[in-house]
Amino acid sequence: MNLEDYRKHGKEMVDYIADYLGDIRSRRVYPAVSPGYLRNVLPASAPVDGEPWEDIFADVEKCIMPGVTHWQSPHMHAYFPALNSPASLLGDMLADAVNCLGFTWASSPACTELETIVMNWLGKMIGLPEDFLHRPGGSGGGGVIQTTASEATLVCLLAARTRAIRDVQENDPDCLATEINSRLVAYCSDQAHSSVEKAGLIGLVRMRYIESDSELSMRGDALLEALTRDRAEGLLPFFVCATLGTTGACSFDNLKEIGPICQQNGLWLHVDAAYAGSAFICPEFRGWLQGVEFTDSIAFNPSKWLMVHFDCTAMWVKNSQALHRTFNVDPLYLKHENSGLAIDYMHWQIPLSKRFRALKLWFVIRNYGITGLQKHIREGVRLAQKFEALVLADARFEIPAPRHLGMVVFRLRGENTLTERLLKKLNSRGRLHCVPAALHGKYVIRFTVTSTNTTNEDILKDWAEIRSTASEILDATQLPRARVPLADTRQKNENFGSSLLLANSPMSPKIVNGSFAAIYDTADVFEECMKAFGKIHLEAKDSPAIRRRIRGILMSGKQFSLDSRMDLVQGYVCSRPLSDSPSELPLMKEDEDAGLCESDVDTPDESDNGKSIVYKNWEDSDSSETIKRESSVSKSGSSYIVANGSFVNVGADDNGDNTVTIASANVGFPRSETIAAFGHRPYTGDLEPVRVARKKSLKRNEEDNDKKEFCRKCGHYSKRQ
Repeated sequence: MNLEDYRKHGKEMVDYIADYLGDIRSRRVYPAVSPGYLRNVLPASAPVDGEPWEDIFADVEKCIMPGVTHWQSPHMHAYFPALNSPASLLGDMLADAVNCLGFTWASSPACTELETIVMNWLGKMIGLPEDFLHRPGGSGGGGVIQTTASEATLVCLLAARTRAIRDVQENDPDCLATEINSRLVAYCSDQAHSSVEKAGLIGLVRMRYIESDSELSMRGDALLEALTRDRAEGLLPFFVCATLGTTGACSFDNLKEIGPICQQNGLWLHVDAAYAGSAFICPEFRGWLQGVEFTDSIAFNPSKWLMVHFDCTAMWVKNSQALHRTFNVDPLYLKHENSGLAIDYMHWQIPLSKRFRALKLWFVIRNYGITGLQKHIREGVRLAQKFEALVLADARFEIPAPRHLGMVVFRLRGENTLTERLLKKLNSRGRLHCVPAALHGKYVIRFTVTSTNTTNEDILKDWAEIRSTASEILDATQLPRARVPLADTRQKNENFGSSLLLANSPMSPKIVNGSFAAIYDTADVFEECMKAFGKIHLEAKDSPAIRRRIRGILMSGKQFSLDSRMDLVQGYVCSRPLSDSPSELPLMKEDEDAGLCESDVDTPDESDNGKSIVYKNWEDSDSSETIKRESSVSKSGSSYIVANGSFVNVGADDNGDNTVTIASANVGFPRSETIAAFGHRPYTGDLEPVRVARKKSLKRNEEDNDKKEFCRKCGHYSKRQ
């Protein structure tokens, strides 16, 4: 490809990139491929002869894009932002064309000097003290662009190690550096990024993790306690890494408390603000930066949230001489006539060479300006606040840590496995992408607003996807039924009996948890049950066995079980004319026909008038006395039913003062006229006859004839429709 071909195909590539970014919302954010997918698509060996550009370019969409996670998508919420912008892309296009290697000032003066200028710009934008800025002729502090925040942490830890060894050897020149290094201890929060741990591994020093507080913040008292304990054991604390905007929950260590402790104890304090540092260009977010004057170094990534694409990490130090002493190499071929007069960034970093990264940062700051970048940051925070409000409105979810800036952590209430299954299903569908974190034993989902393309509609769409997926997870999960130990149940209700644990199937259905009925066995609860039960059409199933059981239940005087109450309901539904016992629940007609004679029921005697039957019930009392209970019910051609708690003759002409006597407890019928009324009152045997005037009953019923309709099955009047 020559320059003319480059001019042509370069324009095609710019068009393709613009179309890609413009239409990225339509792409699946998380690829549906498996490891090794590309090996099955591309040849195993490089081509011997060159291929046409058209074939190469066609393979981008065919082979590469199916395996790309689209970090610029508005539905990308994993990790932290990794943004770009047209200005940044153009800046790197020029830097790649120039392709200078800025290891010294002489290797490319513009590369070095532009970096010092834009680092001063950026330091002032986030409110850093003057000690961190480049000053003419000074050998103090300044800024440098590193590749990543991980590298910045390692550079500062190695510089702190060099300073600590040097300080010990000043007092004890015979002490070897290796011996001193074996006693060094570094500190960070238990919420710090894994790169801090990796820096300790590379530096061959112990790393002590300070437990964070309830706000996931490292506090001064906890740090001081660890320092005192380690010094007592003969160790040498030398380095502390404080995090502003942790990876797990975007929490903030307390610089105001940690800073003075580090200064008093001679510790290097480094601040890792990889994500949150960009937000400090907005004055309202600089509260977390209080105490920065006590720090020795600070770093954050413009490549995350300031729309300067990767790689670009801004790092400042108060004293660059610590870096020089750690990384200084001075071979002859790297010397130049201005050595010592100008900055040579090879002494500020691990690699020798560096790319012209300052160019894209310069383009972006100039293109957007401070106000444009502040607007971008605030919009990301606003969208995160909107998502937070949506989560808080759904009681199935919780937010276990406060939202800070553009990140929200949330989870399903309950076991960690629910949230884990939710995240796996969300990512497998590919319509949005999130990653997890662990916060004090809780499995959470991190939701970060990462794209400049994200809108309110995108947030609502993503939330709808999360809610619907959560519903699928919860619907498929059968929560285990709470088990109540038998001893605990009896302790809560002394009347509880084991009958609640037994099934009388098929005689009685089970409609509620037995332990619930045992613990909360009150008339109100059962009455609510009967209200719901009354809406169900019951097919009356009558049998002598059920009738005998009902009589036994009413005569026992014991606490009723749930099954017993259900049998009482059946008996109530099955009650028919001329089948009423002298007890509260009428006996069935078949009992009379079968000549049943139980220990508490004697044979009925017919009266002289042939119109009534007198039932005599005998029950042994504690004094062995016999109590006679009588109930007179007409046996002529009349037909009687139970109507609203009274016997009513519905089949005979009015032949005078025809009264019906029924047996009732001395307290009368309770406020409810259903089985719930007498279902909670044990049979006492202390019954007395209650005279009910048929004439008065019929007169009262006739007054409501126009409004009510009589039901022969249940014995109640109901309103006409």
